[in-house]
Amino acid sequence: MKKILILISIIVLSAVSCEKHTLPEEPQQLEVNAHNISGQWKLVGWNGMYMAEGTYVYLDIVRNDKTYTMYQNMDSFTNVPHVVTGSYTIYTDPELGAIIRGSYDHDNGEWAHRYIVKSLTANEMVWIAKDDATYVQTYVRVDTIPVK
Repeated sequence: MKKILILISIIVLSAVSCEKHTLPEEPQQLEVNAHNISGQWKLVGWNGMYMAEGTYVYLDIVRNDKTYTMYQNMDSFTNVPHVVTGSYTIYTDPELGAIIRGSYDHDNGEWAHRYIVKSLTANEMVWIAKDDATYVQTYVRVDTIPVK
């Protein structure tokens, strides 16, 4: 009887030790193009920090005409969002990958930075300023922009 218990223990331990352990899958990276970045996004991280309570930046990116609308209160002292519109382009740098750049409507000029789109998944994108690797922005996809 003792030999049977030992044999059963060996078989059970062998089966347990052969169990397949898998790591959680990384989200699939998407090609950076106007179709894949279109939609509504919320800025959740800036230079390694979360956004301060009550502060927001939302982007509504439109693929058809490559335009965007930004709703933000970072330079506003009221609950009324500052709305900025403009256009963007995406191009590929052979060494850096996809770069997004844009301009503001109403003669306000170009964005302060061109951004390397470091990561783009169905639910998150990360932009890093081409001229300052410490300037990092993390966006998450949202269903609606609550301040429209």
